[in-house]
Amino acid sequence: METIHHTYEVPEPFKWDESFKVFYKNLDSEHQDLFKGVFAVATDKSQKALDNLFKVAEHHFQDEEGQMGRHHYSNLKTHKAAHDKFLGQVKGLKASDINENTLNWCKNWLVHHIKDVDFDYREKIGTPDNH
Repeated sequence: METIHHTYEVPEPFKWDESFKVFYKNLDSEHQDLFKGVFAVATDKSQKALDNLFKVAEHHFQDEEGQMGRHHYSNLKTHKAAHDKFLGQVKGLKASDINENTLNWCKNWLVHHIKDVDFDYREKIGTPDNH
């Protein structure tokens, strides 16, 4: 199970900013898409927005895990388990399930996952694109 090490402020409006940079352009771009996906669920509250969030998350997680695997990242198994849990939660949601608790869970999960879990792989899964 994913351990939350710190408490991070959830940005409002819910948008990606430079404090979430992992310094791999493809992963930073995909993280931005995840923020947009959660924001769309919060504003649209539709099944289409939920399905899109799942699709964006699934694509990103596969890409990130692939990059970790290519660089023999030691925490890949634990990281993948966290991804799988998130996907399982989102896949089980219906538009009628979207409420403040659900949205807060999604927002908190993404913020803490990036800053507590993803930040651990920086400089360990290839050469960073920029600093």
